[in-house]
Amino acid sequence: MTIEHSVITDTAQGKLILGIESSCDETAASVVRGGTEILSSIIHSQAEEHAQFGGVVPEIAGRSHLREVHRVIREALREAKVSPAELAGVAVTVRPGLIGSLLVGLSAAKGFALRHRLPLIPVHHIHAHVWAATMELTTEAFPAIALVVSGGHTALYRAESPREFTPLAQTLDDAAGEAFDKVAWILGLAYPGGPSISKLAEEGDPSAFRFPRYRPKALPNSKELGLERPLGFSFSGLKTSVLYHVRGQDALADTPAPSDIPRRADVAASFQEAVVDALVNQAVEAASREGLDRIFVAGGVACNKRLREKMTAAAIAAGKTAIFPSPAYCSDNAAMIAGLGWPLYEAGATSDLTLDASPR
Repeated sequence: MTIEHSVITDTAQGKLILGIESSCDETAASVVRGGTEILSSIIHSQAEEHAQFGGVVPEIAGRSHLREVHRVIREALREAKVSPAELAGVAVTVRPGLIGSLLVGLSAAKGFALRHRLPLIPVHHIHAHVWAATMELTTEAFPAIALVVSGGHTALYRAESPREFTPLAQTLDDAAGEAFDKVAWILGLAYPGGPSISKLAEEGDPSAFRFPRYRPKALPNSKELGLERPLGFSFSGLKTSVLYHVRGQDALADTPAPSDIPRRADVAASFQEAVVDALVNQAVEAASREGLDRIFVAGGVACNKRLREKMTAAAIAAGKTAIFPSPAYCSDNAAMIAGLGWPLYEAGATSDLTLDASPR
């Protein structure tokens, strides 16, 4: 089914895109002008709803999106002082994410687009995170290396443009943010784990314990074939190392009470340092191999203070520049969806009501 819409000249000139994000556990809506000027950004966080489970429960997430999605859309339009008639289109996250959550946002976007005769703009969640890192730049952003690191994703890309992403590496198991959540649970810290561990780590010594840093193995006969060592990430071994450190050799034993974990702040700092080292080393290596001078670091873990410090220093040492979004736009938000929606709209990358979502 095709939406019958007409792109009015003044509407297109207004460059206003409504963005809707519901890929995981934030229900968000935003209005952005021209891909970079954020007029509103409304986010309903579900962190409290999932905290008792130590992670996101898909069914709870979907129901929460259903309750909140229309409210956040109304608030985003109200805060931006924009009417639907002034919009050029509706950008919505369609992949990847929790399928039930994605479908709630997509259904809301379809209903809004149909009612107001607006084009739908499908947005890839990972690409939008990268776009968030470009929104405050005053110079040409692309090409660049993009490191997207969050609770659900840890991957490296060569980003040629807002629409061209070549995967270079990804995690073999846990995403970095997921590892933070699990280690926070082991240490008796609150969910979400990233902020909890980061705060405790400020009191600890990052060199107190030498937890493992994963490095991909070289391929057989790689030297003879002139092949470079692969890029990649893995955090399951690191997580297990922390588990054994805290519980001893009986991994099935009960976790000690937080107050009974010796040098808990040192454990948190040392774990965080291991994660950060893995991310920094692989991102800088990728930039060197690809001959690129910019490294975009995006996703929820990009808020981590230690990651920002070490990535910035390592990039400078390698003659490169590390670029992060403002902390408010590192975690899931709709400003990045609406922002990326504009260059996609300009490129004609719109869809009709047959648009579907995908978890992958």
